[in-house]
Amino acid sequence: MTMVSSRLDEDEDMLVPPTDANEPEPMQVLDQGEGVPTAESEPVDDPSFGKFTWRIDNFSKIYQRKYYSEAFTVGGYKWRILLFPKGNNVDYLSIYLDVVDAHTLSYGWTRYAHFSLTIVNQYDPKLSVRKDTQHQFNARENDWGFTSFMALRDAYDENKGFLVNDTLVVEADVNVRKSLDYWAYDSKQETGFVGLKNQGATCYMNSLLQTLYHIPYFRKAVYHMPTTQNDIPSNSIPLALQSLFYKIQYNDTSVSTKDLTKSFGWDTYDSFMQHDVQELNRVLCEKLEDKMKGTAVEGTIQLLFEGHHMNYIECINVDYKSTRKESFYDLQLDVKGCKDVYESFDKYVEVEKLEGDNKYHAEQYGLQDARKGVLFIDFPPVLQLQLKRFEYDFTRDVMVKINDRYEFPLQLDLDRENGKYLSPDADRSVRNLYTLHSVLVHSGGVHGGHYYAFIRPTLSDQWYKFDDERVTKEKLKTALEEQYGGEEELPQTNPGFNNTPFKFTKYSNAYMLVYVRESDKDKFFCNVDERDIAEHLRTRLKKEQEEKERKRKEKAEAHLYTIIKVARDEDLEKQIGKEIFFDLVDHDKVQNFRIQKQTSFLQFKEEVEKLWGIPTQRQRYWLWAKRQNQTFRPNRPLTETEEQSTVGFLKEVVNKANNAELKLFLEVLPEHDSRGVYSLYEKTKDDILLFFKLYDPEKEELRYVGRTFVKANGKPIDVLEKLNALAGFEQNDDIQLFEEIKFDPAVMCDSVKKGITFRASQLEDGDIICFQKAVTRENLHQYRYPDVPSFLDYVNNRLVVHFRRLDKPKEDEFTLELSKQHLYDDVTERIAQKVGVDDPSKIRLTAHNSYAQQPKPQPIKYRGVDRLVDMLTHYNQMSDQISDILYFEVLDIPLPELQGLKTLKISFHNQKTEEVAVHNIRLPKQSVVGDVITELKKKMELSNPNTELRILEVFYHKIYKIENINDQYWTLRAEEIPDEEKDLGPQDRLIHVYHFMRDPTQNQMVQNFGEPFLLVLKEDEKLASVRERIQKKLEIPDEEFSKWKFAFVSLSRPEYFSDNDVVGSRFQRKETHGAWEYYLGLEHVDNTPRKAHQTNQSRHGLEKAVKIYN
Repeated sequence: MTMVSSRLDEDEDMLVPPTDANEPEPMQVLDQGEGVPTAESEPVDDPSFGKFTWRIDNFSKIYQRKYYSEAFTVGGYKWRILLFPKGNNVDYLSIYLDVVDAHTLSYGWTRYAHFSLTIVNQYDPKLSVRKDTQHQFNARENDWGFTSFMALRDAYDENKGFLVNDTLVVEADVNVRKSLDYWAYDSKQETGFVGLKNQGATCYMNSLLQTLYHIPYFRKAVYHMPTTQNDIPSNSIPLALQSLFYKIQYNDTSVSTKDLTKSFGWDTYDSFMQHDVQELNRVLCEKLEDKMKGTAVEGTIQLLFEGHHMNYIECINVDYKSTRKESFYDLQLDVKGCKDVYESFDKYVEVEKLEGDNKYHAEQYGLQDARKGVLFIDFPPVLQLQLKRFEYDFTRDVMVKINDRYEFPLQLDLDRENGKYLSPDADRSVRNLYTLHSVLVHSGGVHGGHYYAFIRPTLSDQWYKFDDERVTKEKLKTALEEQYGGEEELPQTNPGFNNTPFKFTKYSNAYMLVYVRESDKDKFFCNVDERDIAEHLRTRLKKEQEEKERKRKEKAEAHLYTIIKVARDEDLEKQIGKEIFFDLVDHDKVQNFRIQKQTSFLQFKEEVEKLWGIPTQRQRYWLWAKRQNQTFRPNRPLTETEEQSTVGFLKEVVNKANNAELKLFLEVLPEHDSRGVYSLYEKTKDDILLFFKLYDPEKEELRYVGRTFVKANGKPIDVLEKLNALAGFEQNDDIQLFEEIKFDPAVMCDSVKKGITFRASQLEDGDIICFQKAVTRENLHQYRYPDVPSFLDYVNNRLVVHFRRLDKPKEDEFTLELSKQHLYDDVTERIAQKVGVDDPSKIRLTAHNSYAQQPKPQPIKYRGVDRLVDMLTHYNQMSDQISDILYFEVLDIPLPELQGLKTLKISFHNQKTEEVAVHNIRLPKQSVVGDVITELKKKMELSNPNTELRILEVFYHKIYKIENINDQYWTLRAEEIPDEEKDLGPQDRLIHVYHFMRDPTQNQMVQNFGEPFLLVLKEDEKLASVRERIQKKLEIPDEEFSKWKFAFVSLSRPEYFSDNDVVGSRFQRKETHGAWEYYLGLEHVDNTPRKAHQTNQSRHGLEKAVKIYN
């Protein structure tokens, strides 16, 4: 599930209510007390199920950010749907299930529900988008759901069928279950185990990590991977995994996975992107296998998980057999059409007969009837079975989840029926009897859902459910039978009546099974203790634990203490002009005191005297106040009465913000009061405390020089000599004065007139005066920022921008300090200087997508934005995010010139359809196909100067005609037109020829691959002649070509030819380059290179391939 959180504590992972940080929900502070059961918190003994349909008319005209449905009741509780029509800070429709009037319910209320939310497709209900999850609702998390439910572009596209006549239909299916005391539950205390925190959408990873951790031999191997005390967990996968496993083993509370995902090279976007658990398992094991090479634990992954099977083809009538041994780390088993695991294994080793048109070509025997199949040479000690719950539906062109009932046994006997799954070479002395160790469950639909795991850590009779942070004891039936899938029947509400029971599909079912061989239990379920953990790791993690415990204790005792933060002149001098430029101080970087609330303030002053040596009688404390313009300034000194009170009372009286901190400014009084108002509690209304900053336009420096009292009726001219002395200027130097008023959203810094009174200038306690030597017209242009306002404006807008090359989007190339107000030309000039390019117009920029953490698909046009801030702003519905990343390219021609051209990438293919060269061609936008061909001829050598060329678009291994030139083609292919096509007879046909294969795992559906081509069919030409010409054209060896089959393919249905069939009779004379419905198909094995993990069952658009970068 992809969701967001309203707030994040420093040491906490993300929870998932939808409230965003920009619009916090009101918080109510309640007294702690005994939880009294109420109607809202009493357990619900029996499940209660209900369905609610919400029709939203005039949907596109809704401008509210949050939109609620009417209330509906399920299980005695009131619910409603919360919808963000424009997305909750994402480009997706965001939907949640919400508890009605949550803030009015009794303290400690809680309710648990398994629910699904659906956006109905009004054209075809089968294409509706449905997502399923479960949640324990409570005061902190009173709404739960999906931030990235479906793309806004799909929801608002009336052609898609979701928005019809401006009406959207939303359905909620809610199943209220027995309530659990969520917050009081202690997983460690109840089960002895701890869970893993969910970073946003990492439940799939959590379930896998718990499974791997509870294989002790695997955990021991991870502990023994070499790491050092200088390694950083976020940069080292071995150390991050060691740290994670150590915390799972010894912590008392749930553990964060942030260091591990950072060590993968993942960013926040990856943590909110749900991946495939099977693919993560493979990628992680491959990465660990690589990291273990050359160490004492090399080969552990193979030892645990690697098995071998034999692919064979055996001729029936002659003595010939071909075999190939392959290894596997997991097995993918069919669910569709299989009752249980045994039927899946039967199907896995099922023998296929190669006969008739599908005969096998044996080397010295020619075409022969044969048997083809797979048998197992050996199984691994830990057998991982991936259940194919997700399949592609070719008829609907969508992925679907298979929720059929599928059984799996507690004990799995792979030696059954006299070893029917084993090859003749298998070692029969090994007993392949397995016991079930863990069941990984996917709850939800094809568009997303939730993962958790049932595990037997010691292979005892006790099962545990590991569901993110929560671990619970479970019965055998829950771990096995309830995860078979299929349908569930709810109890009848009125058993006395003969009404039909309500049945509904169970969307929670097993997705991955892990079995352990009985004979290997003792070896791989060994003891793992601290002796297996490196000393530096134990020391590091114990320190972390001690620090965490200290913070926990402080947090628990926080109500007994007040934090006093004291700022002094030394802090202002240290920070202003270096760490801050606006206001006076960053209170997070000043000395803070943790004082018990009952301590008197006078006692606190004595502590200050001990620390800084300042006598209590010289300590005068000022309270800070936040002004309406959002600045924070010293407001008034404490009164004598206030200083006589306790710290706790003082904080409560003067601190209306209702937090635990008291912020003070310490004014140190001089030893003698000869200079004026220095009696501790004597300050008249005419005395104004001003703070002064000095600006040097030559050095572009701002610094704090001091503070002083002035009289309200006095004038700035009266203190000019004092200011010159503070600055180190000559006594009579001319200076300019400015008042720093505010800086958000824009800088306001006004000139102060020297001849009018401070009161007339509306100056008061805590105000800031910035001054500098007066700048004359003659030297005005010597400085970039000649006066205080221009400098502060620059500081307020400056930003360090990270520039990355577009072809290396993960790596910073360099950084530049720029102003948000810099114009487009200013930015490109600075980049050009940095990379040594003479012409800045050859720099092309691309903005950063803050949500996806990658470049935006389209570059920024030449002077297409005015300022740098426009390049960095990611406009996202209701809120705008400012990034600090820009991507750049160095072009070979100026960008304005390039924008006037069309850029085409054309791959040139020879007569064998092989790619020979790739050419980039630029042409004026008004160009036609003929212009492209003319330009292409200049770049290549043709077989004959008079040879004609053509250009085709190839899309999913099929040919399409190009009508107009644009930049949106998938693949452009150029080739010479064969002579035979130039003189077509009246009955000749020019047909499309495509390669295809039939996938046995997908109901024998046709799948195209390879390079398609065009072919002339002569009148009355038979297949034997066509075969010969195609073999000659493609130069395929006899042995391989003998296995090829030829078919007329229409609407993905092949009809096979025999050698004597007249091929042309099946083809009509039609336009040759259109998206044809029929073609000549060449059926054979696809020998093109495959992508890694091609068999992965990708499920929905929010997924992307799992990558571990480090």
